[in-house]
Amino acid sequence: MSLSSLSTPDAQLDLRGTPCPINFVRTKLRLEQMPPGSLLEVWLDAGEPIEQVPDSLIMAGYQVEKITDCAGYFSLLIRRPAIA
Repeated sequence: MSLSSLSTPDAQLDLRGTPCPINFVRTKLRLEQMPPGSLLEVWLDAGEPIEQVPDSLIMAGYQVEKITDCAGYFSLLIRRPAIA
């Protein structure tokens, strides 16, 4: 597997305009549908969503690999852990 494919998301989820905690719930449900080790890109609004969702995902056992400020919204790259 090449390095570029490691940072290319397997799926995207646009949750701009979605309030907390619904955005976290939708992100978690989407991750649970994906194969272990896959990468999900999620778009979140500034403010409460970007402050709450990454911490909630980390506490739920997901790996937040990257947070990018995209001017007006944030892009999160979240890895579903491989099953140990």
